Amino acid sequence: MLRVINCLIFLYLLAPIIVVVATAFGSSPYPVFPPHDFTLKWFGKVWNSQELRDAAVISTRLGFVSAFLATVIGTLSAMALVRFQFPGKTLISVVLLSPILFPGIVLGLALLVAFYRVGLAQTFVGLVAGHTVLVTPFVIRLVMASLAEFDPAVEEAAQNLGAGWWRTLFRITLPLIRPGILAGAVFAFIVSFDELVITLFLAGPGLQTLPIRIFTYVEYSSDPTISAVSTCLIVTWLVVGVPVYTKFLSTRAS
Repeated sequence: MLRVINCLIFLYLLAPIIVVVATAFGSSPYPVFPPHDFTLKWFGKVWNSQELRDAAVISTRLGFVSAFLATVIGTLSAMALVRFQFPGKTLISVVLLSPILFPGIVLGLALLVAFYRVGLAQTFVGLVAGHTVLVTPFVIRLVMASLAEFDPAVEEAAQNLGAGWWRTLFRITLPLIRPGILAGAVFAFIVSFDELVITLFLAGPGLQTLPIRIFTYVEYSSDPTISAVSTCLIVTWLVVGVPVYTKFLSTRAS
C-alpha cells in the first residue's frame, strides 16, 4: 500500500511535466493532451527562432558567471561559518541566507532601487550582481552540509606532515567537499537560468533572457513552441543535474 501511495504522489507531482513534454510533440496548433499526432516541428521552430537562441545565450552566460561567483563566495562563506567562531556570526549567517526568505518581487525591487543609485540598473553587470545575491545562499547551504560531514583531523594530519594552509585547502579540503561545491554550483546555475522576477526588474532592452522571452511569448501566442523549449530545458537539467546530486547524496550517505 505504501508503494502504491508513493507512486500516486510521484505521478501527481510529475503530471504537469508529463503534459508539457507530451504537448511538445503534438501536431495541434495549440497544446492538447494527449497529443493527436507526432511531430518535431515545434522543436524546429525553436531552433529557427533567433530571439529564443539569443535569449538562451544570454541566460547561459548569466548563469555561468553568477554560478561561478556564487560558488566562490558561498564556499568561502560556508567554511568561515562552520570552522570559526567570531562576534556576530549568527547575524552574518542570517544576512547571507536571507535572500532565500524574501519574495522575489521584494528582492527585485530592492536591487533595482540600489542599482539605480550606482548606475548598474539595466546592465549585464547588474544582472550578474542580482543573480549572485539570489543564488549564493543555496551554495552556502550545500557546502555547509558537506563540511558538516568533514573530519578536521584530516587537515591536521596534512599540516603535521608539512603541508601549508593553502596546500591543505587545495589538496585536502576542497577535494573532500567537492560534491557539495559541485551540487551548489549546478543548483546556482539552474536557479539563475530560470529566474524571471528579479530579471524583469534589472534587465535592459538588450538583455532579454530566455525566461523573459518565454513569458512574453506566452502572453501573445498559445502554440506548443514553449512546450518544446521547456522539454529541452527539462532534458538538459536531468542530464546535468541528476548525476551531480546523486553523487552529492551518495557522498553524504557514505
